[in-house]
Amino acid sequence: MSKSVYVAGHQGLVGSALVAGLHQEGASQLLLRTRGELDLLDQAAVRHFFAEQRPDSVFLAAAKVGGIHANNTYPAEFIYENLMIQSNIIDAAYRNAVDRLLFLGSSCIYPKFAPQPMREDYLLTGALEPTNEPYAVAKIAGIKMCQSYNRQHGTRYLAVMPTNLYGPGDNFDLENSHVLPALIRRFHDAKAQGTKAVVVWGTGTPRREFLYVDDMAAASLYLMGLPECQFNPLVSPAVTPLVNIGFGSDVSIRELAELVREVVGYTGRLEFDHSRPDGTAQKLLDVSKLQGLGWQATTTLADGVEKTYAWFLAHQGDYRAGAMEAKC
Repeated sequence: MSKSVYVAGHQGLVGSALVAGLHQEGASQLLLRTRGELDLLDQAAVRHFFAEQRPDSVFLAAAKVGGIHANNTYPAEFIYENLMIQSNIIDAAYRNAVDRLLFLGSSCIYPKFAPQPMREDYLLTGALEPTNEPYAVAKIAGIKMCQSYNRQHGTRYLAVMPTNLYGPGDNFDLENSHVLPALIRRFHDAKAQGTKAVVVWGTGTPRREFLYVDDMAAASLYLMGLPECQFNPLVSPAVTPLVNIGFGSDVSIRELAELVREVVGYTGRLEFDHSRPDGTAQKLLDVSKLQGLGWQATTTLADGVEKTYAWFLAHQGDYRAGAMEAKC
């Protein structure tokens, strides 16, 4: 790992895990800025920061994120803020000769009806899931920015597409969080309040893949630390610089809910609201490319949920409505 490393979005779920991983690897110069210290929507401020600090490598983990409800409610914010954040950082990185950059996207970039598991070359082969299309379009633009800068300017910028992430530091807000932390919060609150049933959105049949955030950070650090002979082919001007990061298997939402209920210790009923949207039927990433590079996830879903719930219990006073805003 190069000496000077900028982690954009270091206070978010992935960013904080990346910082912890970098510390473990002995990174000597970490560049970290809060939103109050550096507004990533401000192009001039971002350019000034890069020109002044001159990072050797960048982890672009800053983003506006949320679940189905948040994406449906705030589509304009999701596309605008994500486009601005990544455009400002990628361009500033090029202007200041950043050696390696890792852009974190999302598995929602792939077509709604893509064959399963989803390979990297399925990108732009079909229509997107409507409920998060603005967010997905922004992330696709980020991939294409990395590819375009690599092609025109000879940069070495890599995009990684993680599956559904969870873990310590997640957003547990009931309105804006993703499914796994939302389930932890719902079952915990129901247990504490003695509620007889917990209602889960949708039919429970969609299948989802989940990756513990520390594994995501480990994979990102692994890729950024690859020797030249392995890293350069990934960012060649002739290829889409894209690598999937996932666990390699999935579960149904019903199975996930039953697991979370068991971990939390809730004994009431589990019900499904069929009037609520399911989203895509299945989202499983093909991780053969990553495995071929020598990396494999190690944290099982059961172990990860237990660790996440333990963190939640220790930090119950920290979550708040609108926490997704703090992830940028």
